[in-house]
Amino acid sequence: MFVDSPLAVNATDVFRMHPESWDTGVQTFLEDGRRRSPFDYPRIEYVREVRRSKQLNHLTEPAIIISASGMAESGRILHHLKNNITRPENTVLFVSFQAQHTLGRRILEGREKVRIFGEEYDVRAEVARINGYSAHADQAELVAWASHFDRERLERVFLVHGEPEGAGALAGKLREQGHGDVVVPELHGSFEF
Repeated sequence: MFVDSPLAVNATDVFRMHPESWDTGVQTFLEDGRRRSPFDYPRIEYVREVRRSKQLNHLTEPAIIISASGMAESGRILHHLKNNITRPENTVLFVSFQAQHTLGRRILEGREKVRIFGEEYDVRAEVARINGYSAHADQAELVAWASHFDRERLERVFLVHGEPEGAGALAGKLREQGHGDVVVPELHGSFEF
Protein backbone atom coordinates (compact mmCIF):
# COMPACT_ATOMS: atom_id res chain seq x y z
CA MET A 1 0.00 0.00 0.00
CA PHE A 2 1.31 3.41 -0.96
CA VAL A 3 0.22 6.78 0.39
CA ASP A 4 1.26 8.98 -2.53
CA SER A 5 0.32 12.48 -1.47
CA PRO A 6 2.86 14.79 0.15
CA LEU A 7 0.10 16.66 2.00
CA ALA A 8 -1.38 13.39 3.33
CA VAL A 9 2.08 12.24 4.39
CA ASN A 10 2.66 15.52 6.23
CA ALA A 11 -0.76 15.32 7.90
CA THR A 12 -0.02 11.74 8.97
CA ASP A 13 3.23 12.95 10.51
CA VAL A 14 1.30 15.50 12.59
CA PHE A 15 -1.02 12.78 13.92
CA ARG A 16 1.97 10.50 14.52
CA MET A 17 3.62 13.21 16.67
CA HIS A 18 0.56 13.61 18.90
CA PRO A 19 -0.34 10.24 20.44
CA GLU A 20 -2.03 12.08 23.31
CA SER A 21 -4.82 12.86 20.81
CA TRP A 22 -5.51 9.25 19.85
CA ASP A 23 -8.87 8.01 21.12
CA THR A 24 -9.39 4.91 23.27
CA GLY A 25 -10.14 2.76 20.19
CA VAL A 26 -6.69 3.50 18.79
CA GLN A 27 -5.07 2.97 22.21
CA THR A 28 -6.75 -0.45 22.52
CA PHE A 29 -5.74 -1.35 18.97
CA LEU A 30 -2.12 -0.52 19.78
CA GLU A 31 -2.08 -2.38 23.10
CA ASP A 32 -3.76 -5.50 21.69
CA GLY A 33 -1.28 -5.76 18.85
CA ARG A 34 1.74 -4.52 20.76
CA ARG A 35 2.13 -1.72 18.23
CA ARG A 36 3.73 1.69 18.72
CA SER A 37 1.74 3.63 16.11
CA PRO A 38 -1.41 3.10 14.05
CA PHE A 39 0.45 4.49 11.02
CA ASP A 40 3.49 2.23 10.84
CA TYR A 41 3.11 -1.09 9.08
CA PRO A 42 5.76 -2.86 7.06
CA ARG A 43 3.46 -2.96 4.02
CA ILE A 44 2.63 0.78 3.94
CA GLU A 45 4.98 3.16 2.22
CA TYR A 46 4.57 6.92 2.55
CA VAL A 47 5.74 8.50 -0.72
CA ARG A 48 7.21 11.99 -0.74
CA GLU A 49 9.60 12.00 -3.68
CA VAL A 50 8.37 12.53 -7.25
CA ARG A 51 10.82 9.89 -8.46
CA ARG A 52 9.25 7.24 -6.24
CA SER A 53 5.75 8.33 -7.23
CA LYS A 54 6.65 7.82 -10.90
CA GLN A 55 7.95 4.33 -10.11
CA LEU A 56 4.47 3.37 -8.91
CA ASN A 57 3.29 3.70 -12.51
CA HIS A 58 5.29 0.59 -13.38
CA LEU A 59 4.10 -1.76 -10.63
CA THR A 60 3.36 -5.29 -11.80
CA GLU A 61 2.08 -6.74 -8.52
CA PRO A 62 -1.28 -5.86 -6.90
CA ALA A 63 -1.17 -2.66 -4.87
CA ILE A 64 -3.30 0.02 -3.29
CA ILE A 65 -2.31 3.58 -4.11
CA ILE A 66 -3.86 6.29 -1.97
CA SER A 67 -3.42 9.51 -3.85
CA ALA A 68 -5.18 12.72 -2.97
CA SER A 69 -6.48 15.52 -5.09
CA GLY A 70 -9.93 16.80 -4.46
CA MET A 71 -11.93 16.12 -7.60
CA ALA A 72 -8.99 14.41 -9.43
CA GLU A 73 -8.11 17.69 -11.08
CA SER A 74 -4.37 17.98 -10.40
CA GLY A 75 -1.37 16.35 -8.83
CA ARG A 76 -0.11 12.81 -8.70
CA ILE A 77 -3.58 11.26 -8.97
CA LEU A 78 -3.68 12.25 -12.63
CA HIS A 79 -0.62 10.12 -13.38
CA HIS A 80 -2.10 7.15 -11.52
CA LEU A 81 -5.41 7.50 -13.35
CA LYS A 82 -3.67 7.82 -16.71
CA ASN A 83 -1.71 4.64 -16.08
CA ASN A 84 -4.52 2.56 -14.57
CA ILE A 85 -7.97 3.68 -15.70
CA THR A 86 -7.87 1.62 -18.91
CA ARG A 87 -7.14 -1.64 -17.07
CA PRO A 88 -10.28 -3.66 -16.17
CA GLU A 89 -8.47 -5.47 -13.34
CA ASN A 90 -8.12 -2.16 -11.47
CA THR A 91 -10.54 -0.29 -9.23
CA VAL A 92 -10.70 3.47 -8.90
CA LEU A 93 -12.28 4.12 -5.50
CA PHE A 94 -13.55 7.56 -4.55
CA VAL A 95 -14.03 8.35 -0.86
CA SER A 96 -14.94 12.00 -1.15
CA PHE A 97 -17.33 14.36 -2.85
CA GLN A 98 -16.72 15.11 -6.52
CA ALA A 99 -18.00 18.47 -7.76
CA GLN A 100 -19.75 18.96 -11.07
CA HIS A 101 -17.56 19.48 -14.13
CA THR A 102 -14.51 17.78 -12.60
CA LEU A 103 -12.65 14.71 -13.78
CA GLY A 104 -13.62 12.87 -10.60
CA ARG A 105 -17.31 13.53 -11.20
CA ARG A 106 -17.07 12.49 -14.87
CA ILE A 107 -15.49 9.20 -13.83
CA LEU A 108 -18.13 8.63 -11.12
CA GLU A 109 -20.93 9.41 -13.57
CA GLY A 110 -19.80 6.46 -15.65
CA ARG A 111 -18.29 8.21 -18.65
CA GLU A 112 -16.81 5.69 -21.07
CA LYS A 113 -13.95 8.03 -21.99
CA VAL A 114 -12.21 10.76 -20.01
CA ARG A 115 -9.56 13.32 -20.90
CA ILE A 116 -6.36 13.28 -18.83
CA PHE A 117 -3.43 15.55 -19.73
CA GLY A 118 -5.21 16.39 -22.98
CA GLU A 119 -5.52 12.78 -24.13
CA GLU A 120 -8.61 10.60 -24.15
CA TYR A 121 -8.63 7.33 -22.17
CA ASP A 122 -11.20 4.54 -22.12
CA VAL A 123 -12.54 3.95 -18.62
CA ARG A 124 -12.25 0.20 -18.20
CA ALA A 125 -11.33 0.08 -14.52
CA GLU A 126 -14.11 -0.63 -12.04
CA VAL A 127 -15.29 2.62 -10.50
CA ALA A 128 -16.60 2.55 -6.94
CA ARG A 129 -17.47 5.02 -4.22
CA ILE A 130 -17.56 4.95 -0.43
CA ASN A 131 -19.80 7.62 1.08
CA GLY A 132 -19.28 8.83 4.58
CA TYR A 133 -15.71 10.11 4.50
CA SER A 134 -15.91 13.87 4.53
CA ALA A 135 -14.14 16.69 6.27
CA HIS A 136 -17.04 19.03 5.49
CA ALA A 137 -19.74 19.96 7.93
CA ASP A 138 -23.26 18.90 7.05
CA GLN A 139 -26.27 21.22 6.94
CA ALA A 140 -27.13 20.82 10.63
CA GLU A 141 -23.53 21.51 11.66
CA LEU A 142 -23.34 24.63 9.48
CA VAL A 143 -26.63 25.96 10.86
CA ALA A 144 -25.36 25.32 14.41
CA TRP A 145 -22.08 27.10 13.60
CA ALA A 146 -23.95 30.09 12.17
CA SER A 147 -26.06 30.32 15.33
CA HIS A 148 -23.05 31.71 17.19
CA PHE A 149 -23.03 34.93 15.17
CA ASP A 150 -24.72 38.10 16.37
CA ARG A 151 -27.77 38.20 14.07
CA GLU A 152 -28.35 41.88 14.81
CA ARG A 153 -24.99 42.80 13.29
CA LEU A 154 -25.07 40.25 10.49
CA GLU A 155 -26.10 42.07 7.32
CA ARG A 156 -25.66 39.44 4.63
CA VAL A 157 -24.48 35.83 4.34
CA PHE A 158 -22.94 34.56 1.10
CA LEU A 159 -22.87 30.82 0.41
CA VAL A 160 -20.09 30.31 -2.12
CA HIS A 161 -19.24 26.62 -1.80
CA GLY A 162 -21.13 23.52 -2.80
CA GLU A 163 -23.67 22.36 -5.34
CA PRO A 164 -26.46 24.86 -6.15
CA GLU A 165 -29.19 22.55 -4.82
CA GLY A 166 -27.44 22.04 -1.47
CA ALA A 167 -26.52 25.72 -1.16
CA GLY A 168 -30.13 26.69 -1.83
CA ALA A 169 -31.40 24.31 0.85
CA LEU A 170 -28.84 25.63 3.35
CA ALA A 171 -29.81 29.22 2.49
CA GLY A 172 -33.44 28.35 3.25
CA LYS A 173 -32.53 26.86 6.63
CA LEU A 174 -30.41 29.89 7.55
CA ARG A 175 -33.25 32.23 6.60
CA GLU A 176 -35.66 30.17 8.73
CA GLN A 177 -33.26 30.54 11.66
CA GLY A 178 -33.28 34.33 11.27
CA HIS A 179 -29.90 34.85 9.64
CA GLY A 180 -31.26 37.60 7.42
CA ASP A 181 -30.24 38.14 3.83
CA VAL A 182 -28.69 34.86 2.69
CA VAL A 183 -27.35 34.92 -0.88
CA VAL A 184 -26.23 32.08 -3.14
CA PRO A 185 -24.32 34.08 -5.81
CA GLU A 186 -24.46 33.17 -9.47
CA LEU A 187 -21.16 32.40 -11.21
CA HIS A 188 -19.40 35.69 -12.08
CA GLY A 189 -22.02 37.64 -10.13
CA SER A 190 -21.06 40.83 -8.31
CA PHE A 191 -22.38 42.67 -5.28
CA GLU A 192 -22.01 46.17 -3.94
CA PHE A 193 -21.97 47.02 -0.26
